[in-house]
Amino acid sequence: MTRWMRDIIARKDVTAIPVMTHPGIEIIGETVLKAVSDGDIHHKAIMALAEKYPTAAATVIMDLTVEAEAFGAEISFPENEVPAVIGHLLNTPDDIDRLEVPSLKAGRVPQYLKANLLAARSITDRPVLGGCIGPFSLAGRLYDMSEIMILIYQDPEAAHKLLEKCTEYILRYCKALKETGVNGVVMAEPAAGLMSDEDCRRFSSDYVKRIVDAVQDDYFTVVLHNCGNTGHCTGAMAATGSAAYHFGNKCDMAEVIRDIPADALAMGNLDPVSVFKDATPDQMKEATRDLLERMSGHPNFVLSSGCDTPPHTPAANIDAFFETLKEFNG
Repeated sequence: MTRWMRDIIARKDVTAIPVMTHPGIEIIGETVLKAVSDGDIHHKAIMALAEKYPTAAATVIMDLTVEAEAFGAEISFPENEVPAVIGHLLNTPDDIDRLEVPSLKAGRVPQYLKANLLAARSITDRPVLGGCIGPFSLAGRLYDMSEIMILIYQDPEAAHKLLEKCTEYILRYCKALKETGVNGVVMAEPAAGLMSDEDCRRFSSDYVKRIVDAVQDDYFTVVLHNCGNTGHCTGAMAATGSAAYHFGNKCDMAEVIRDIPADALAMGNLDPVSVFKDATPDQMKEATRDLLERMSGHPNFVLSSGCDTPPHTPAANIDAFFETLKEFNG
């Protein structure tokens, strides 16, 4: 993976790694519900996309409910939309004290590990990137996002206790993902973007760095995703030591890349909804070309969506995205 990243930075062509699995689910004629519940179907969706599009890496579904469900949170499962956490599991600091870190056999985690294992075995022409949630985002899903923001100021000790438990579980999950043979993990930590740079370091980056230090090496890469960052906490993101960073459409890609080390990848950041899903193919081409031109002076830039492309993203728009990239590269 270290060599793969160096090659991306050294080459003249721009590479693309849009975070998308839902179009693959539609290609194979399955529902989102089946894909997020069955590792075989999830794997087939990843394979369908790898066979159809020239992505520089394959990605799994960005599902921010898997780990929360393992802890005991209630999850809503629409048939053709992404799952969502219902309410919140924890209400008080005493609940945090009583919270037990679950095993990797809880909930749908075994099915996600299965999908990663199958993808790692069957996709051999490019890296496969697994997925997990970040510590602060998981804490927010267990305690309620508004309440966790209050807790970090009113009772930071309790917040850190919850983050310790979340980090312990995510680290265990990342080690299991690494054992499946995938080449890295996209860690989704969007809730960290709600904090200042200083708080982001204390309540997110310090914990993310612990995971990065434990699992990242020449063969396994951590891609830190924070689509909540508007540019105000890029420094905190970079402090994690991740080998790659993935940005949402709320920030200026040309600005945030300045805070990323030149030997780390910076990925982003076309809007997954207003561009990928809702735009016309011509608008998709225009937005893609504009971003490519603005980022042309940055060899560590990787073209991507700003987040996971949603269900019902038109194939014509994805085709337009890759056609524009091909034209730009000449």
